Amino acid sequence: MRKDLVNLSKEELLNYIEHLSKIWLAIDGTWFQVVEKEYGLEKAIDIDVKQWKRFTVIEAKRIMILLDLPNNGGIPALIKALKFRAYANINIQEIVEVSEKKCIFRMNNCRVQFARKSRNLPDFPCKPVGLVEYGDFAKTIDSRIKTKCICCPPDSHPEEYYCAWEFTLRD
Repeated sequence: MRKDLVNLSKEELLNYIEHLSKIWLAIDGTWFQVVEKEYGLEKAIDIDVKQWKRFTVIEAKRIMILLDLPNNGGIPALIKALKFRAYANINIQEIVEVSEKKCIFRMNNCRVQFARKSRNLPDFPCKPVGLVEYGDFAKTIDSRIKTKCICCPPDSHPEEYYCAWEFTLRD
């Protein structure tokens, strides 16, 4: 462990985590913008889907190790893991309708979508990426979990959230 991190206060560590999460999002966004400029939006989304297919599994496995989550830990393990994703530190999200067999995750304020809205741009059409990102993340946590998109841009969505995902534990 780096000594300079060990000596930070709790508040300083939390600020550092938020800072790293924003840097992670900037890396994700800037590479996407370069690919979009070079190849167009459709191809950039295609490449982004392929990237998320790999990244979301890596992230899920590392969170499982960090939190010592069991394989096939069901909905409780998924709920815990979702709270430790990199963007959970900088987006406003909630998990509703929780039971042993099901939960619904909502992204209430997404920094990407919020930034676009503040510039009067339409929602970013992230649904193709979200299908892979959330589906493969959940399957990595527990192979029995089925993911269903309730809504995700370019779908219409309520003002209260940008996207919503239903996770169901299959028998």
